[in-house]
Amino acid sequence: MNETKFLEFIDVNFTYPPVEEYDENGEVILQESKPVFDHFTAKLPAGFVSLVGPNASGKSTLMMLASARICPSSGRINLLGIDTREFFPIIRVTQTKEGETQEIALPRRKEEEKNILASVIYQNMEFETSEKVEELLKQVFENGEFQGKTPAQFGNENIFEKVIEVFELSEILERSISGISKGELQRTLLAFSVLYGSKSIFMDEPLFAMEYPQKEKALSFLVDYSKKMDVTIYISMHELELTKKFAPLVLLFYPDRNMDLGTPEEVLTDEALEKAYGVPASQLRNTERLTRSQMQEAALVEKEMEEKLKEVLDE
Repeated sequence: MNETKFLEFIDVNFTYPPVEEYDENGEVILQESKPVFDHFTAKLPAGFVSLVGPNASGKSTLMMLASARICPSSGRINLLGIDTREFFPIIRVTQTKEGETQEIALPRRKEEEKNILASVIYQNMEFETSEKVEELLKQVFENGEFQGKTPAQFGNENIFEKVIEVFELSEILERSISGISKGELQRTLLAFSVLYGSKSIFMDEPLFAMEYPQKEKALSFLVDYSKKMDVTIYISMHELELTKKFAPLVLLFYPDRNMDLGTPEEVLTDEALEKAYGVPASQLRNTERLTRSQMQEAALVEKEMEEKLKEVLDE
């Protein structure tokens, strides 16, 4: 995949709509949002890229724009040579026979085309369906680009079985997706993103709530999958140690919307991290270790509670 032709932002502007707030008298006021991107131009590479930076620095917005989930206010974004504006309808104003004005949305490209071009794992995704995990995995696999068949690049390995093994899903296949834990849901979402077979995948903090060994196992597979299948993966995550260990490329976001792109060794220097996060790099590392320890403890508690609940239900 030609790196220079994967993702291109050309003079892109984007601002979220005003937010409704209430003043001291209970009156609604519109709080104008600051531009997230202001005449932003960049060429971003294919491959496996980790997005690193503080909250509200533009990581999520960049991925939503790149994957055609939101449309820029102005400017152009090319993903794999396709102008992402083609996935948004043209609004035409017409008049009815009665002389009334109406707006008609005319689609240009199909939703299925967009999903094959780019799939997305959003933050805090939830499912209200009672369908079982295995049923949903099969639906995704059969209706995506793979059409239920293992791609040739995987040789003798069955990709469906491989994904279940890597993301440790065998014990939850018969359970309703609405009844699994946060960590189990995140692993299921990762499986969905692989089994659909999109040409690119944008993942917004997909490792949330997973145990550390599971994160390492998942990242090892995703990096290999990206290379073997020529699928670009952009993934945001807060764990700097994991980015350094697994990511071939890093895109570091600064609060002023500037970015640095390069290998972890080139980009994640103490000086750059302090500039991005506004705190000493040593403090970042200590916080990360503490957070990891707390998450491991929380995962153990959640696992114990699930085992006790299962014992009660089996009685």
